[in-house]
Amino acid sequence: MKSILEYLTVLFCLSLLSCTKVVEVDLETAEPKLVIDASIDWVKGTGGNEQKIKLSTTTGYYSTAFPTVSGADIVITNSENTVFSFIENPGTGEYICSNFHPVRGEAYTLKVVLNGEIYTATETCIGVPDIENNIVQNNDGGFGGDEVEIEYYYQDNGNEDNYYLHRILSPVSTFPDYKAKDDGNSQGNLMQEYFSDKDLEAGDTINIRLYGISRRYYDYFRKLLAASGAEAGPFQTTPGSVKGNIINQTHFANFAYGYFRLSEVDVKDYTIR
Repeated sequence: MKSILEYLTVLFCLSLLSCTKVVEVDLETAEPKLVIDASIDWVKGTGGNEQKIKLSTTTGYYSTAFPTVSGADIVITNSENTVFSFIENPGTGEYICSNFHPVRGEAYTLKVVLNGEIYTATETCIGVPDIENNIVQNNDGGFGGDEVEIEYYYQDNGNEDNYYLHRILSPVSTFPDYKAKDDGNSQGNLMQEYFSDKDLEAGDTINIRLYGISRRYYDYFRKLLAASGAEAGPFQTTPGSVKGNIINQTHFANFAYGYFRLSEVDVKDYTIR
């Protein structure tokens, strides 16, 4: 009798497993809101004159595409009232400027005019140190000592408070790995950062990007990472709303998501040995 009961229990469990299916909950979709991706990246060794701003809207939880927004007038102005115009590549929601002039420490103002409403933001272009060439590889790294790990360095400026954004993209990662850091405990020191993954193999190339960011953007990005769970990058659907520095001057309550940021960026590739 006992063996029959055991057999029936196993059969019941297997039947439950075979009937498993994904259930999508019918969720309410909020009214779409404007998203302004105004990240101005000045890569070291370039003039930084080619820049792009993207406009889109929020969408439903299960949607994989973000609707683009056309028809906006976008300009960035520096402290000397030099105007840099961003012109849309028709129908793409991508607005391009080919003569932008980035300067460390310079203040810039973004202005977006769309559907009779004016959105503005002001930010400073933040410089960044070089990533040192002496990148160290450890094949017994990571928490458990079973991952391929790299360690890279950069020199902090001890005369000021600095904030950094790290972005690492590897062939074994679905999304880039992001981290926001400050120099609060390492003022003026040689800073170090780690990245590891057990699936890295010889020949894999890792792309490292180090951004100089403002204190305001540092605080914003840490909230964004917390809202997203941080495990798979900050640009997936988030459970909470994180507002940036862009203000709707026409209707304050009708805010836009996104952030106006200007960063000098150092880029370095490392190939796993």
